[in-house]
Amino acid sequence: MLPGRRGRGRSRARGAHRRAQGPAAEGRRHVKALIPAAGTGTRLRPHTHNKPKALLPVAGKPILGHIIDDLLQAGVDEVVLIIGYCGDAVRAWAAGAYPGLPVTCVEQSERLGLGHAVWTARDAIGDAPFFCILGDTIVKTDYRRLLADPHNCIAVREVADPRRFGVVEMRDGAVLRFVEKPEVPPSNLAIVGAYLLRDAPRLWAAMDRIVAEDRRTRGEYQLTDGLQAMLAGGCRFSVQTVGEWYDCGKRETWLETNRALLDADPAAAAAAPGVAPPCLVAPGARVSRSRLGPHVVVGAGAVIEDCDLTDTIVGDGAEVRRCRLAGSLIGERAIVTGVDGSVNVGDDSEVAADRRDP
Repeated sequence: MLPGRRGRGRSRARGAHRRAQGPAAEGRRHVKALIPAAGTGTRLRPHTHNKPKALLPVAGKPILGHIIDDLLQAGVDEVVLIIGYCGDAVRAWAAGAYPGLPVTCVEQSERLGLGHAVWTARDAIGDAPFFCILGDTIVKTDYRRLLADPHNCIAVREVADPRRFGVVEMRDGAVLRFVEKPEVPPSNLAIVGAYLLRDAPRLWAAMDRIVAEDRRTRGEYQLTDGLQAMLAGGCRFSVQTVGEWYDCGKRETWLETNRALLDADPAAAAAAPGVAPPCLVAPGARVSRSRLGPHVVVGAGAVIEDCDLTDTIVGDGAEVRRCRLAGSLIGERAIVTGVDGSVNVGDDSEVAADRRDP
């Protein structure tokens, strides 16, 4: 899909990458963000056969592009990416989409949990306060609110079933405990994957001990265990509730996130002949004799002919002809012909329901 930020915002001047421990510009606070993006995204195959989950397109740009753009609005001026699966693709995308932003890529050679991923970046982050934002989740909040908090701050949201998440237990407004995916949750406050961590040295010390002692929860080194050790050691924590939190970890939630972000995007609201907003059609795409929308994204260079599409993402360079589709995901350069219903097609694939082989 479209790389980076679709060119709507002010571009940053090209500059050399700085070392993570380099000095901040005079008179300006230096803010780093750590984004773990090493996951394989097995539940999103076939789309993750050849690209990492963080680079999957949603509402006109990669998931990682939404995260970084929101962080830049909060004043972040340096990013550390934890990479693993298809790491070279993440590195190349970041360099092309954000040429003036210092980006350091740290490889997590083994997938041993979120705590291990964050701990892997300890040298790149250093001892200064930093954001940590998960690379497969879009949290629509004002990160400046977290940055203004004087304590370590965890973004949370009430959920109906918190057993699938890290959970925060509170009493009288104070954080009592962090627990990872509890069978009997002490509260319904789920950790949504956005953190401001001010006591970085205390986190590194806690994770050093956890890794050295091989203390795993559910088979992995958990960040919640590191946070709990910090809390037990006297670090102060607060929470901030967020309103919008989008998970892109499954096909259904990927499309749900696409719908929500299009609904909120003024650029997607423009009406046009044959288009029921919200929709985004990238420059270079060709649409003829078709009806699009609502909630359709067409990537750069794609061709849509004689189609009726709703709730569908069409990748760059894809060709879709004589189709009536809803709830569909079509990869880059894929060819889909004569399908009525729903498809889930990866990059460089072909589906031709009305093809007649000789």
